[in-house]
Amino acid sequence: MPQKAKSKPGKKSFWRWLTVLGPGLTTGAADDDPSGIATYTQTGAQFGYGQLWTALYMLPFMTAVQEACARIGLVTGKGIAAVVKAHYSKPVLYCVVGLVVVANTINIGADIGAMAEAANLLIPMPFIVLTLLFTVSILLLEIFTSYHVYSKILKWLALALLAYPITVFIIHQDWPVVLKATVVPHIEFSFAFLFIITGVFGTTITPYMFFWEASQEVEEVKEKRLMPNGKIGWQSIHTMRKDNAAGMIISEFTTWCILLVGATVLYKSGVKDIKTAADAAKALQPLVHSFPNAGFLAKLIFSIGIIGLGLLAIPVLSGSAAYAVCEAFNWNASLNLKLRRAHGFYGVITIATLIGLIINFVGIDPVKALIYTAVLNGVAAVPLLFLIIKISTSDAIMGEFKSGWLSKTLLWFTFVVMGGAAVALLFTI
Repeated sequence: MPQKAKSKPGKKSFWRWLTVLGPGLTTGAADDDPSGIATYTQTGAQFGYGQLWTALYMLPFMTAVQEACARIGLVTGKGIAAVVKAHYSKPVLYCVVGLVVVANTINIGADIGAMAEAANLLIPMPFIVLTLLFTVSILLLEIFTSYHVYSKILKWLALALLAYPITVFIIHQDWPVVLKATVVPHIEFSFAFLFIITGVFGTTITPYMFFWEASQEVEEVKEKRLMPNGKIGWQSIHTMRKDNAAGMIISEFTTWCILLVGATVLYKSGVKDIKTAADAAKALQPLVHSFPNAGFLAKLIFSIGIIGLGLLAIPVLSGSAAYAVCEAFNWNASLNLKLRRAHGFYGVITIATLIGLIINFVGIDPVKALIYTAVLNGVAAVPLLFLIIKISTSDAIMGEFKSGWLSKTLLWFTFVVMGGAAVALLFTI
């Protein structure tokens, strides 16, 4: 009988590596949500290459923060709110849960509005109808799809990020200048500069990512990562770190591409203020410049990206808020549970999403809302970072898996920088 052809070692290793990817990849992709795209595009359009360096320098800090959150979930078997409840006072717990719920709900509203405005570039339908369609679709998908299926859907939606890296390498770039701007920090002590850089920090190292990745690691533990004796081992930690590092690298590379495209296409053409989704879509015109009706194709690609990433990010936002609330009140919380067994969990998801929908009808500009949401996240992340540092470095909570010197250094530096940016912003108002 003919023998089966053996797969090549390189191919086998690649597929094995792909199977490792899970919460880290999903979290990293969700980080480049519509709010992120709007903020990074505005940054590139307003300051050119001036903040290109943030993508490189935020990578180790973003990776350290998310690794600490994932490790907390993996080691304790609890989400961040549940850990806070077990080891801190009720006022601290309620402040933590309140911060993430408020920030996430506002972010949901901004993302729904952005999806509707992006869709409106292609479909001449009323804004209110589009927001309702997206809201209902997201809720049905999140409530009635199992975690196993849903996690696969989220991985595929991450492919919507590819439009920006492709555009970067289609455009003619002055690479020596680009690389210098990527490596050499540029700082201006003005309100406009500090406002937008706080937004860049806030949409990159953002509260909902902390809660989501920790809770998803708990889901992963339930699925497959427990050792035979029912405990977490170092192999599980190493697997988590590979997944987390891959997700953060992909996220920050995409961030760098969005900043660069905004600087090269919009800033150089004199578009320095992103007022509409159509303005932001112009950044992708070089991707289709050789095709007839390039403007429409750019809008099509931009719209698909915003809608795809919105479908990815909004469930992450509402889900992380739901995990936080349910952990605080000991309610069942899992995407694997059916609606009848987790009324509170899916109730929080539904309420947060509906309030986010309502925010779009109070007269706030959808694109500006995305950027202001990023700045809000940048401020809200500071006290939450302090708490994550205290938990991840605690002997009593983390035992042998507590943060080492490198993790501690990166976490404290992240806290100081983000706190400093928030304080500096307040002093320039």
